[in-house]
Amino acid sequence: MNQTTPPLANEMDHLAAEARALMAATADIAGEQVSEARKRLHKALERGREMAGNVRDQAVAGAKAADVAVHEHPYQAIAIGVGVGAVAGFLIARRCACSRE
Repeated sequence: MNQTTPPLANEMDHLAAEARALMAATADIAGEQVSEARKRLHKALERGREMAGNVRDQAVAGAKAADVAVHEHPYQAIAIGVGVGAVAGFLIARRCACSRE
C-alpha cells in the first residue's frame, strides 16, 4: 500500500495545527465568549479526529475485504476488471469520437 499522505489529509492536519495555534494564542485572553469559542473549537477538533479515524478504519476494512475477495475469486476479479475496462474504454472512445465531429 502506498504510504504517501493524500493532499486532503495534509490540509486537515494543517487546519488542525492552525486551530491549535489559535487556541494557544487566545489562552490568556479572558472573556466568556472567547472561553466558549475555545471550548467549541476543542470539541470540533476532537470530533474531526474521531471522524478521520473512523474513515481511515473503514477504508482499511474495505481494502482488506477487497483483497480477500480477489484472492478467493481471482478469475472472477479478472473478468470484472476486464469488463469494467472495456466499458470505460468504449465510453471514452465514443466521447472522443463525438468531440471530433
